This record gives sequence, C-alpha cells and structure tokens, in this order.
Amino acid sequence: MAITAKDAAALRAQTGAGMMDCKKALEAANGDMDKATEILRERGVAVAAKKASRIASEGAVAAYVSADRKTAALVEVNCESDFVAKTDDFLNLAGDAAKIVVEANPADVDALLAEKTADGTVLEAVNNATAKIGEKIAIRRFVRKTVNGVAETYIHMGGKIGVLVEVETDKDVADNAEFIAACHNIAMHVAAFSPKYVCESQVPAEEVEHEKSILRTQIKNDPKNANKPEQIVEKMLDGRINKFYKEICLNDQEFVIDNTVTTAQYLAAVAKKVGVTAKIVDFERMVMGEGLEKKNENFAEEIAKMTNK
Repeated sequence: MAITAKDAAALRAQTGAGMMDCKKALEAANGDMDKATEILRERGVAVAAKKASRIASEGAVAAYVSADRKTAALVEVNCESDFVAKTDDFLNLAGDAAKIVVEANPADVDALLAEKTADGTVLEAVNNATAKIGEKIAIRRFVRKTVNGVAETYIHMGGKIGVLVEVETDKDVADNAEFIAACHNIAMHVAAFSPKYVCESQVPAEEVEHEKSILRTQIKNDPKNANKPEQIVEKMLDGRINKFYKEICLNDQEFVIDNTVTTAQYLAAVAKKVGVTAKIVDFERMVMGEGLEKKNENFAEEIAKMTNK
C-alpha cells in the first residue's frame, strides 16, 4: 500500500522516530502502525514509549486514605473545562467521592452514585454540582485497595495523576511518620516513572518472549555483532532483558529521590530503620482522562456518551 506523509507523521508522533525511518517501517509493515513500531525497534531506531491513548478530557483524580491507613481509594471525576477542574466545588466533590469509596466499598460507579450522603445521594450531589457549576460532571471510575500494612496515595499536578501503593508490613506502622513518608515517596516515584509491574515475577511470559524477540533481532541487525557466536549474543540478550526489567518493574527501578538505590532497596532501608519488614505488593497509577479522546472540541458529548445521558 502507498504510505503518505500523513501516515509517517502519525507514526512519528507516536514514536518520536524520524520521518524517513517511519515511512520505511510503515512500508515494510504494509501500513500497520504497531508492526511498524516493532520494525523500528528491531532496526535499532530509538522509539519513545507508545502512547497508549490520547488524553483529551478535563477533570481530576482524587484520593482518600482510611484512618488506619489500611484502605485507600482513587476516583476520577470528569468535567468540561480545566478551569472548573481547579475549583473548590469540583475538587470537594471528587474528594468526597473518594472518601465514600473507602468507607462504603461500592461495587461499581453505579453503586457509588447510589450511596447516601448527608444531603441525599452521590448522584444527586453530582447533579447539583452540574447545575451550580454549569458544566456536565461525571464520576468515571475508581479503584479501592486494602492491605495488611500501609496504603498510601499521591496526587500529582492538582489531580492530573493519582497513585495508590500497597505496602505490606509485619507490624502496624500506621502511626510511624517516617515510614508513611517513605510510602508517599514511593507513590511519587510511581507517578514519575510509570512502572508496569511491581517485580519481575509479575511480568507475563509472553511479554518477556516478545521483548526478547525484538532485542535478539536488534542485536543481530547491528553490524558490530555480525561474527559473534550465538552464546555471546545470548549473553548480550540477557543484559538487555535485565535492563528491560529495570525499566518496567517498580522494585528494580532507580529510586526517584536517590538513584544510587532501587525502590526496593530504599523501602528495605527505611523498614529496617523503623524495625519492620516490608514489601510493595501492588500499585495503581490513574491518569486523568486516560482513554478518552476529544472529538470536534466537544467534550460534553463524550461525557454524555460515557454516562449514557
């Protein structure tokens, strides 16, 4: 198929690769964007992390942590303008919703909307806010986690990103300010570095094999490796797979505050200092608007579709 400049520009926007590299990769992939991205990587072209989705909504992610610090929640609430997303009325609504998620443990968004408040229901609170603010408001999603240890949250850029981390401990450290601060720092790290998994054992085997296939082709395509025996190529592959794990696994990443240690090493040092054993068991990273795409600059229509109204 004929590859146009528009096609190449779209791949360039997604990968950060050069226009000619993108055009050639698309030609080799017969126009398939995902396959073209793999071809770029196999050819050793620097490729930026794939943009899983365009973000075009407005709103905020809010967080709430229970008093015993064992349960926490993130809630995404959407609106039509960035101006409204920064107002106290909107942020208070989002914060109240997060608190109700923690306390009532609703099964889904519909159940959350049916939960009682001091003045009615959550749905009525949303409708009242819509009437007062003058923009369509919708609770899009939430996540709630409980852990035998510490659940901590971090909100970045006024609600653009929300993170929840679960840290399991062998003793109650809910009142230990130093340990809570460490958990908060780890949540901040997740916001900044966007890991996919906690540890290597969580990475699906098919994802590892897929990465190995790309890296093996990349190594063999490098003229410097033309005459190297297979066992040397495999050693090089092992090194690159270890780097791959460090890029996607929270425990293996260089810690955002101190890059001389990994995140796991940072947590272990703080845990030892306060007299507990601890490990990160899970995390959630919620990006406001993730997966929503603005069309014709009419976000109100998107929100209406999202809420079936």
